[in-house]
Amino acid sequence: MKTIPLITTTLYQLIASYFEDRKSPPGQLIDVGGYRLHYYVGKISSSTTPTKTPTVTPTIVLEHSLGGIEGYLLAPEIAKIAPVFIYDRAGYGWSDHSPHRRTSEQIVSELNILLTKAGIEPPYILVGDSFGSYNVRLFAHQFPEKVVGMVLVDGLHEVGMSSMAFSLRALQLLFTSGFVMSTLGSILGIIRLLKTLGMFELIKPQLRKFPTKDLDYIKRSFCRPKHWVTMAREIINLDNSARQISCANNFGDLPLVSIKANSFFKPSLWTYFIPLKSANKLRDKMHLELLKISNNSTQLQASNSGHFVWVDEPEVIVTAIKMVLEKTNIY
Repeated sequence: MKTIPLITTTLYQLIASYFEDRKSPPGQLIDVGGYRLHYYVGKISSSTTPTKTPTVTPTIVLEHSLGGIEGYLLAPEIAKIAPVFIYDRAGYGWSDHSPHRRTSEQIVSELNILLTKAGIEPPYILVGDSFGSYNVRLFAHQFPEKVVGMVLVDGLHEVGMSSMAFSLRALQLLFTSGFVMSTLGSILGIIRLLKTLGMFELIKPQLRKFPTKDLDYIKRSFCRPKHWVTMAREIINLDNSARQISCANNFGDLPLVSIKANSFFKPSLWTYFIPLKSANKLRDKMHLELLKISNNSTQLQASNSGHFVWVDEPEVIVTAIKMVLEKTNIY
């Protein structure tokens, strides 16, 4: 009798996934080497064309955080000022699972193939959120002729990540085990049941301000086992990614805006059980390092945000993109 609820939720997961898969994704799927990546382009509206007329309009390329596909919430506002390109890294959203290790080097290779095959011509302004900051830095290092600016949203730096205290390493291990458990939870339909009960909005009430359609794109991914498997694969390879981007620390005068959240997590009852002071001390160190990678860098404070700036203060990200646009010589 105890297995009946799990059988019910598993069937619920299978049936709901089947009907979701019958719907077309909001963008396109392109093969990047035996597996497909999904992308979406938000084009600037003629009614929102900036007063300045650029000689070339850069495309804003969004690189998500670890486990995130937050670009669907940001794209409508960014598209008011410039064309925006968002994609689901392999294993997330509508993209296929990738057989390759989930490191920054592999991710950058896939992104470059995708942009080329999708016909998204440079120049690009790269926006990297959290772990995504690794990927955009490596992309800008490997393809400097394609990149005219960067925005790092509460970004990471390998110097800090390689010297994490034991308590933070333990927290990283806890997150990894949580991703593995969530894989099982998604297979059994428990994640989907929590979604139906409004748990996403309960955990993060700020999500309620976003359109339901855009939120559904994100929730769809979190209900799939491949999403959690990919999160585990990315965090397990985090040290490898850090080593790979250690060369990407000198961008000359490339316009860069680094957004710093007020705290890694907003203080709450549950943060008493994690090493929040150590996490914030590490963040301070990393943000100092990030400002050194360009001679044309600016730090922008997200005063009311935890690490998830895209949901706490998405307007700060839009402001940062505008700042980089103003700094480019082509705008």
